[in-house]
Amino acid sequence: MDTYTQVRTTLEGHVMEQDPDARWLARVMHIAFFLLLGASLARFLLRHPWEDRSPWIVALSGALAALYLLGPVLGTRATPRRIAWLFTVVAVWMVLVVLAPSFAWCAVPLFYTGLRTLPPRAALVLVALLTVFVVAAQVQLSHGGWDPNLIVAPPAVAAIATGVFVHAQRQADRQRALIDDLIRTRRELAATERREGTLAERQRLSMEIHDTLAQGLSSQQMLLQAAERTWDGDPATARRHVRTAESIAERNLAEARRFVHDLAPADLAEGGGLEEALRALADRESAAFRVDGAPVPLPDRVQSALLRIAQGALANVREHAGAASAALTLTYLDDQVVLDIADDGRGFDPGAARAADTPGEAGGARGVRGHGLPAMRVRARQLGGTLTIESTPGEGTVLSAAIPLEAAP
Repeated sequence: MDTYTQVRTTLEGHVMEQDPDARWLARVMHIAFFLLLGASLARFLLRHPWEDRSPWIVALSGALAALYLLGPVLGTRATPRRIAWLFTVVAVWMVLVVLAPSFAWCAVPLFYTGLRTLPPRAALVLVALLTVFVVAAQVQLSHGGWDPNLIVAPPAVAAIATGVFVHAQRQADRQRALIDDLIRTRRELAATERREGTLAERQRLSMEIHDTLAQGLSSQQMLLQAAERTWDGDPATARRHVRTAESIAERNLAEARRFVHDLAPADLAEGGGLEEALRALADRESAAFRVDGAPVPLPDRVQSALLRIAQGALANVREHAGAASAALTLTYLDDQVVLDIADDGRGFDPGAARAADTPGEAGGARGVRGHGLPAMRVRARQLGGTLTIESTPGEGTVLSAAIPLEAAP
């Protein structure tokens, strides 16, 4: 078996193990096998009172049942142990059919097991071999009487079972491929929309700044230069230039404040406060959220910084951690407020992350956001707080931002 076939078989086995319909069908086949095995043994003992071969038949039936019970333990992937188990079961069944042809119809569940375990060509060979034994057994049970059904029926049943199974598996493969294409297309579309949104926002801000702040600063510069030139010869005109520059500066300050308001986190701008903003963020990121301690009013810039840190940390979790779950905890202590972001992802080396924060370090920490952690540290440091990271590769990450409550309002 080549590498591609091994990988494909492994992936298919994993999908089938996770598929409820596949598990249900496997359970039905297991029940059918034991029913057929029990019925075949009962038929043999009823038709053939105890004789020399009876102990062998009973012992082989028990061995076949015990072997078949090992199948679910080995899974459905085409591992060497699974394949060896399958051929051992088939070999024991063949011996039973030779000794007692009434065990032939136990082959039907074995068809399914072979098709589910082996690559297509090997599975078809196994099905053909099982069919030959079934036909031979039916002919032997007919006691020499000619019946076309004995020759035609077993291959027809095998062909129908194989065709239905192969068709269902191909349909499942096509559906998985379609789902993969849809997920990939959705991700590409989302990435395109983010890029377009970023470019549009940059363009909007550049135009706003050019048309307001930049123009105002240019006007102020010209007015102040004019005031300097006329200050000695025409003080009244110079003072008028200064008052005009002051008025322009006031308007620019109002524009700057408007920019700051527009660029503030949208969740905080809605007026719900930090707790509601973090809860909304956690809901969007499918993370848990809780508050410990007695809440106290926080300055706007502390709320904004903590929300931005939470956004950056959850973005890292989403893009790099491969985590199944994450949790936000906002804790009010006597002298500080602490935000913890924990995940159960793959973790990383915090030392490598700190090295990546330093300009000039070659490469930095692979897999760590280029500006995420440094930006979080800067936000915390600006408020007199600290950012700590506890992580071990393979054991998740806990990021904690602690801000003193006496941070300036």
